[in-house]
Amino acid sequence: MTNKSFSLSSLLLLTASAAIVIVLQRDVPAVIRTNLEQIPMQIAGYTASEDFFSDSVYEELNADKHVYRHYTDSVGRQVDLYIGYYGTAKGGRTPHNPYACLPSQGWAILDIGEIVIRTNYAPEGVSLNYVISRNGNITKYIIHWYQSVRTKVLDSGLKRNIQRFVGKIIHNRNDGAYVQVSTTRVAAAESLPEELTQYAQNILNLLPEYWPEEQ
Repeated sequence: MTNKSFSLSSLLLLTASAAIVIVLQRDVPAVIRTNLEQIPMQIAGYTASEDFFSDSVYEELNADKHVYRHYTDSVGRQVDLYIGYYGTAKGGRTPHNPYACLPSQGWAILDIGEIVIRTNYAPEGVSLNYVISRNGNITKYIIHWYQSVRTKVLDSGLKRNIQRFVGKIIHNRNDGAYVQVSTTRVAAAESLPEELTQYAQNILNLLPEYWPEEQ
C-alpha cells in the first residue's frame, strides 16, 4: 500500500469513527404527536368502528400507537385496518409478521406475493405484500407493508433496515409503521378483491397527512 493510499484509508476510517461518535451522542427524538388516530372514520363510502386488542397483545406488539378499525360500506362489506407505529426510540420496527401469525391461528397460507399500487406521491406505483389464507370455508386476504418518512413505502425487511440506518445517520430519525388492510370472504376465489386494493390505495394516500411527529 502506498503512502497516499494509506493516508486516504486512515482519513476515511477517522471520518467514519467521528460520524459514529456524533450519532451516538445525539439525543433520541420522542414522539410528540401520534396523529394516526385522526385518520378519517369515513373513507370512500366506508364507515369505521374502533376495535381493540387484549392488553397482552398490546404488550407484545409494544408500539407507540395502534390504530385498529373495521370499515364497512353500504352493502355490508368490511375491510379491517391495523397500523402499528414505532418511534425512533423503539427502533421504528415491529415483530409482527403475518406469515408466522396466520398459521399459529389456524390459517393455511394459499398464496403470497407482491402487488403494485399507484399513489399521489408515487405515480409509478409502490410494491406491497399480499397474503391469501384459508381457515375452513373462510378466505382471508391481507395487504401489508412498512412505511417510513411519511411517503417511504417498504415491502421487505432488508429495505426497512436500510431505510432505518440511513434515516438515523442523516436525520436522527428512524421511526416507521406496519400497515395492514384485510378482508374475508366465504368460499371466495383465490385472488385479491378489487375493493381491498382500492382501500389500500386510499390508506396509502392518507398516511402522509397523518404521519406522527417526533422532536
